[in-house]
Amino acid sequence: MRASRGSEAEVEERRQAVLRHVAQEGEIRIADLAARMHVSVMTMHRDLDNLHERQLLRKGRGVATAFSNVAMESALRFRENTNVAVKNAIADALVDEVSPGDTVLIDCGSTLFPLARRLATVDGIRVITNSLRITYLLAASPAEVTLLGDRFYEDFESCAGPQTRRQLEDIRATVAFVTATSVRDGRLFHPVRAYAESKQAYLQAADRAVLAVDHSKFGRTATYAYGDVSGYDLLVTDTGTPERELKPVRDLGVEVRTVEPQS
Repeated sequence: MRASRGSEAEVEERRQAVLRHVAQEGEIRIADLAARMHVSVMTMHRDLDNLHERQLLRKGRGVATAFSNVAMESALRFRENTNVAVKNAIADALVDEVSPGDTVLIDCGSTLFPLARRLATVDGIRVITNSLRITYLLAASPAEVTLLGDRFYEDFESCAGPQTRRQLEDIRATVAFVTATSVRDGRLFHPVRAYAESKQAYLQAADRAVLAVDHSKFGRTATYAYGDVSGYDLLVTDTGTPERELKPVRDLGVEVRTVEPQS
């Protein structure tokens, strides 16, 4: 059996693999997980305790279980058609932050797809994005669209990595719209390190930064923490987000705007 000890990065990489296995199968025996990952059952219990404490899965007696609303959340095809009314309401608020002639930087989250459709009607804008889907949504519009390139991640239909960050260093946008996979107590998290680092780079590339997150992303964590919301000028979310999660955001000096989805 392979030694279970390793660097912090190796341990985290193993835990992310464990999370994928549990997400794919829904429920799996802890002993089977240990065998699959070539570690001792004791090591697997430690890994699962860590993931359970971070609210990424549920550890029970002898089994690990995926949260039904989290299991495949990182995959774009599972996220795009969820909370549609909420995303439309958020997009209505976000488009007010854009003026004709602006350079707009857009992240790859599905929350921003309705915004892309609305930007197609704004005159003279330039859109820069790492998202293939947003590029397609704007393909027939008069907007000038630039696609940031790097390693392609199929689950997100977008690119991320050091090349993307270097490209962002040469960009000056009027406004950046960024999403988050998880927000807890004002801190930000993402399951993929490359995206966590790219989101930080977005903030440095724009005069104004707007975070767009619906209520389902609050109160949770993911594998990689990447600071807090203090780098943003505005958070746009919906009325379903609990005040206990919004208070830390306000305490960090960020304006909060909540929207009411249409029924």
